[in-house]
Amino acid sequence: MGAVLGLCSAAQMACCCGSAACSLCCSACPSCRNSTSTRIMYALMLVVTTVVAAIMLSPSLAETLQKIPNLCTASKICQEVVGYLAVYRIMFALTIFFIVMCVMMIGVRTSNDGRAGIQNGFWGLKYVLLVGLMVASFFMGDGRTFGEVWMYFGMVGAALFILIQLILIIDFAHGWAGAWVSEYENNGSRGWYCALFSATIGMYAVAITTVSLCFTYYTVSDGCGLQKFFLSFNLILCAIFSVISVLPIVQEHMPTSGLLQSSAVSLYIMYLTWSALTNSGDTKCLPESLVGENKSKLDLQSIVSLILFAACVLYSSIRNSSNTQVGKLTGVNDSNDAEAGVQSGAVHEETTKVWDNEENGVAYSWSFFHFMFALATLYVMMTLTNWYQPGDATKTGSFVENRGSMWVKIISSWVCAALYSWTLVAPAVFPDREF
Repeated sequence: MGAVLGLCSAAQMACCCGSAACSLCCSACPSCRNSTSTRIMYALMLVVTTVVAAIMLSPSLAETLQKIPNLCTASKICQEVVGYLAVYRIMFALTIFFIVMCVMMIGVRTSNDGRAGIQNGFWGLKYVLLVGLMVASFFMGDGRTFGEVWMYFGMVGAALFILIQLILIIDFAHGWAGAWVSEYENNGSRGWYCALFSATIGMYAVAITTVSLCFTYYTVSDGCGLQKFFLSFNLILCAIFSVISVLPIVQEHMPTSGLLQSSAVSLYIMYLTWSALTNSGDTKCLPESLVGENKSKLDLQSIVSLILFAACVLYSSIRNSSNTQVGKLTGVNDSNDAEAGVQSGAVHEETTKVWDNEENGVAYSWSFFHFMFALATLYVMMTLTNWYQPGDATKTGSFVENRGSMWVKIISSWVCAALYSWTLVAPAVFPDREF
């Protein structure tokens, strides 16, 4: 699957260079939907920009620039293109790009819309435009003022993306449980049941271990009361919705609910709690390894956040089903997708390997897709900068601990628990509605 998606993306990159390159490349590629290959291309754009932003944090980059004669002494370029403010500027450019695309794609219903060409093509021009926005962002006024304002946009956007991540995780867990239960029912093999049981117990074990380690390293016996409250309260929340998920009335109205989904959500909430504790700013309640740590360095929770982000973005790019949480969130229409695939797949596959499956209706909401990627960009920006905020104005690029980020993550974890609990009880409370 990964090889197929990679080839589809490579095909569209070739198509932006000219008809000859397109014909040559597409003839050698396996068939894939235009809706899928387009989303993969935008995901690739986000990943490439993330890599560039991460490079800006590298101490070796600053050292290399210092070696260039007269470069750093004659201008402020060395201060502007490295560090957290550089990440802010690069991610600002990508966010603006996705917001513009979001506005442009409002109301698109089929690929026959004139805007479909902009959505699915012109990749070379899009990258040129993005690079231009990035360059322009470095000329936007005082870095400290820009950083302070953009940080609040980043915190709000990142918090919203945390909720989207929860929806993606729930959807993945539902699909995971459904697939393994079906295998068990169809084949009668107890191995699938044991695998489902083991996965559930494993995630609960990791979540409980996370709580134990946080109590050990992020609290002390005679203090850190707030941290202890967060850990205890979130653990209780996880226990409550886990019990709710197996209640008979919930099972009656939502047979697909179960402990696998609850274990996945519990693990995600414990991850958010751990991440929040690392931003508490209370040195007494932090592990010694985090006290006085180099702020240009990605810590463990940032690395975990980026891995989770990459998995969610990839999943949202290839997932295409209207009966899932993701489908309802993004406006996916499987019936249109299937109908277009039957009618146009056989025709277009003869001439191109990336065929249009959205002639009778878009397979996902183009506008919301770009909005979600704009939020993902802000999430990456805050992750790369450890959720810090611009610090002392006398120190260019100085960033300090941001206690507000702790509350953003903790409140997000509570909203996640409430949202998941609502998805469990809503079908029973409103049996006549579709959820």
